Amino acid sequence: MSTNIACIWSLPGQSGLGKSTMVNTLFKSKVWKTTPPGLVGPMPKTLQLHSVTHVIEENGVKLKLTLTDTPGFGDQINNDKCWDPILGYINEQYERYLQEEILITRKRHIPDTRVHCCVYFVPPTGHCLRPLDIEFLRRLCQTVNVVPVIARADSLTIEERETFRRRIQHNLKTHCIDVYPQQSFDEDVNDRILNSKIRERIPFAVVGADREHLVNGRCVLGRKTKWGVIEVENMAHCEFTLLRDLLIRSHLQDLKDITHNVHYENYRVCRLNDSHVLPRGPGWVNLARTPPSSPVIAGPSKVGRRRIHDNTTEEY
Repeated sequence: MSTNIACIWSLPGQSGLGKSTMVNTLFKSKVWKTTPPGLVGPMPKTLQLHSVTHVIEENGVKLKLTLTDTPGFGDQINNDKCWDPILGYINEQYERYLQEEILITRKRHIPDTRVHCCVYFVPPTGHCLRPLDIEFLRRLCQTVNVVPVIARADSLTIEERETFRRRIQHNLKTHCIDVYPQQSFDEDVNDRILNSKIRERIPFAVVGADREHLVNGRCVLGRKTKWGVIEVENMAHCEFTLLRDLLIRSHLQDLKDITHNVHYENYRVCRLNDSHVLPRGPGWVNLARTPPSSPVIAGPSKVGRRRIHDNTTEEY
């Protein structure tokens, strides 16, 4: 009997940073086409959301991943509030989950379309984060788990890459942008040690490739240049394996737990306090207004350890 695990990612970043290629590299298959199906001609210069679902199966365990791309983000002359459609989409998924949750006769397993991780592609300028990146990341990290990566890292030398990484880390700290894994959610010593090593490498310098090449008698996934082959799974060349392990292996469940217990819980508290009557539907109920003296409780700090039911907290 197979077990299904669902996870949804979002991939913001301007066009031409290799987002589609990176998705294909993660799954070693043609999951994502460079041009969305049915689209003829050049990519439109307006922000659109395009999703695709892929299922990975290993030892009877099925991992269902839905990825949402944002072609057109940051490509216009006037990028004022270009992040609104993305943030609106993320909040819309929270709202859908909330509407299902407050039904009198709700489903045993509520369909989870919430975005659990946002992989943000930073252009390899070699300088620092652009004002557009800073403004968007400040808003994004309050709504969803954010993992920034340096796209097309092979366009930088090793020294330039490390300098660029330190500058981005300084930008994130200066502007209070708390990317994943958040230090405040380290639960024990082992988590702290592992996540500290990951935070030192954030943002990951990644290279995407969907072709195999013969190198020293073995087939490797990489990009061929006149100077040699850039192997995407070779840590000496890029940090693709760190990103893949973080998203699919070591931190997959933690991403979902933080989404449910922190980001969604914060949305739920604010939503129920802002409006005591939600849009009506079959079987829906009116929610009592929260008394002014009642404190607003944010999501639990211990991710994956507590589940909130009304006014009681249950350990599991």
